[in-house]
Amino acid sequence: MMMQAYIKKFNEIAITDVTAVGGKNASLGEMFSKLSSKGITVPDGFATTSVAFEAFLAYNSLKELLKGLMEQLDKKNYSNLKETGAKAREALLGASLSPELQQAVIKAYKELCQGNYFEVAVRSSATAEDLPQASFAGQHESYLNIKGEEDLLKAVKKCYASLYTDRAIKYREDNGFAHEKVALSVGVQKMVRSDKACSGVGFTLEPESGFRDIIHISGVWGLGENIVQGTVTPDEFLVFKPTLKPGKNAVIQKVLGEKSKTMIYGSDEMNAVMNIATPKEKQEQFVLTEEEVTTIAQWALIIEDHYQKPMDIEWAKDGITNEIFIIQARPETVHSQRNPLLVKEFKLINKGESITQGEAIGSKIAIGTARVLRSPAESGKLKPGEIVVTELTSPDWDPILKNAAAIVTNKGGRTSHASIVARELGVPAIVGCGNATEKIVDGELITVACCEGKTGFVYRGKVDYKETELNFSDIKKPEGTEVMLIAGDPDKAFQLSFYPNDGVGLMRIEFIITHAIQIHPMALVKFNELKDPAVKQKIEELTHHYPDKEKYFVDKLAQGVATIAAAFYPKDVIVRMSDFKTNEYANLIGGKDFEPKEENPMIGFRGASRYYHDLYKEGFRLECEAIRKVRDEMGLVNVKVMIPFCRTLEEGNKVIAVMKRYGLEQGVNNLEIYVMAEIPSNVILAEKFAKIFDGFSIGSNDLTQLTLGIDRDSAIISNLFSEQNEAAKEMIATMIRKAKEAGVKIGLCGQAPSDFPEFAQFLVEQGIDSISFNPDALLKGIENINKAEISAGVYVEDEEL
Repeated sequence: MMMQAYIKKFNEIAITDVTAVGGKNASLGEMFSKLSSKGITVPDGFATTSVAFEAFLAYNSLKELLKGLMEQLDKKNYSNLKETGAKAREALLGASLSPELQQAVIKAYKELCQGNYFEVAVRSSATAEDLPQASFAGQHESYLNIKGEEDLLKAVKKCYASLYTDRAIKYREDNGFAHEKVALSVGVQKMVRSDKACSGVGFTLEPESGFRDIIHISGVWGLGENIVQGTVTPDEFLVFKPTLKPGKNAVIQKVLGEKSKTMIYGSDEMNAVMNIATPKEKQEQFVLTEEEVTTIAQWALIIEDHYQKPMDIEWAKDGITNEIFIIQARPETVHSQRNPLLVKEFKLINKGESITQGEAIGSKIAIGTARVLRSPAESGKLKPGEIVVTELTSPDWDPILKNAAAIVTNKGGRTSHASIVARELGVPAIVGCGNATEKIVDGELITVACCEGKTGFVYRGKVDYKETELNFSDIKKPEGTEVMLIAGDPDKAFQLSFYPNDGVGLMRIEFIITHAIQIHPMALVKFNELKDPAVKQKIEELTHHYPDKEKYFVDKLAQGVATIAAAFYPKDVIVRMSDFKTNEYANLIGGKDFEPKEENPMIGFRGASRYYHDLYKEGFRLECEAIRKVRDEMGLVNVKVMIPFCRTLEEGNKVIAVMKRYGLEQGVNNLEIYVMAEIPSNVILAEKFAKIFDGFSIGSNDLTQLTLGIDRDSAIISNLFSEQNEAAKEMIATMIRKAKEAGVKIGLCGQAPSDFPEFAQFLVEQGIDSISFNPDALLKGIENINKAEISAGVYVEDEEL
């Protein structure tokens, strides 16, 4: 009977068995028992129970010894943590498993293997008697590739000893858990041969912002330990839940990681695993196909739905059978506990000298003394409030990192240990810098800035910044006027989605073309005709994963647009087709060969006139293909398209016809095509433009410039430029009136309604449908519109509230 109490098979375990087998094993048993029928594959196994652990302590009379050691611990400075932990582990490793416990483990192992022993993973799963919800993630050890009775029993004992690693002792002290109340269960699970394929992790929310409609999957070649430790930069995939459910291609973003190392199994007990260099051709490949990413994402949805909370999942692919398995699932503990409507905004006032850069974790800024540490053994060097700079971190670093103001590492990605700990501690981190330990001098003052998007920068010295606390739950949106955002950077989209908004009134694709694509579209269309070898070389470096150069442009643009469209789904996202001037296009790689030199590009070959012209129409085809992919393949039909700088009615009809030829037909799949109202001809012939297009957006800068005959780039007459000029306002008022009469939507994009309350009032009085703001002007804009609506009698403030 006692032997039975020592072991539980996965098919006998449910999530309610946390006190018996710990959170990790309870979750595995729950998935194996309840979700296998839904198509999710979980490797079979069994777990030793907390009863078995208590019996092990009793059999070896260890309880009093361990209690005495923990009482001797210096709980103020932890000066004797190392020696205390070592003594505790020595006592546990020197003890014996009782014959009954040995028999029970071997019997379960035999039944699992059905007589023919295979490799298993042996993992620790701690359980707190009084606190079944306590998480001990990363505090205890796991042993992989264990085969045979003797090695299995050794691994079980090593797991027991890992209950007293230095970090686990410190973790229990920090969290107020009594050491004697925490037991250890050992999970024994059939090994997935991911050493011959790949493995990784998944979150059922976006790990930086906490945005709930994304599944974030990352992966590396070989065993997943390289992701957790941050030894390599993984591939990353973003999958959009609302379009995954109806079966669309919901993989909205793919980022290739360098995956420089592959962890495989070693040849002996001393070297159970080893890291080898990843061959170049495998570094250049994604570890998963889109079909496999979709499968993992669908499983992640089922798991999240089953547990009814955001989850953190581990997956592995078996290189022998090519099957994918879920090997762990636990509740996500950082963002699911936070209120996304409470936002701290950080903004650099001036930028200093950048020392290094990497992936930004969080959006904060920290200033402090850099402490370059080689290993956790150097923890004594770090004073509270200093910044840890190191190669990479592992759970052994946890006690040290609690004192750090920020973390900077050479290696790692968004799901590495350093990133996870930084999020938990609420401190900024920059990971994967490559050269931080060389470039940053130990003891120098540095500024770690994660407020500039996906890339984080380390600046020399103290850089001034501004911190603003925002509470979006207090903000009342206007009732008669839609408030929309101006956006362009996909890296900021999920964070911006929490701002009070009615969608994106202007998405500028120029940001994606400049930063993510970098190459002139015609240089990709005519790549083989390029004369300059240096330009060809540069393009080859950026596009070498793409035999078809055009596909590079389409994929990159589609992913950027899809990310912003997903962040605001199902609200409208109005994407303006490219509106570079010729001098700006020429600055793209390969651009000089395809752009005419103009005296005044502001009123030259720009906007609609390019889209049907031989010099650019093939480039416009690529833009259209990207939008078609986002709408028709990915299912993001909240995307509307806007044509800039359309001078004549004939030009409008030509562009609509060209778009239809390129797969974007007005009205099909509810596609709406808007036009910028930014030229006096758009205002004068507004009722006729309204028959060609589905809506208008007033570009107040260009409209003012062309109404007043001012080059807004000219400093000498810049004082004459004002949207508040009587003539400019007359044009805007006429445009709004004519759009209303024609029954089409009309909005305005620009800074003036947030800078000038009287301008906001003017727009509201004219009956504008929507106003779009840059994010930093949004709240002021909302305040101005609310005041204007009250003053104009658009609504009466709620009397009963």
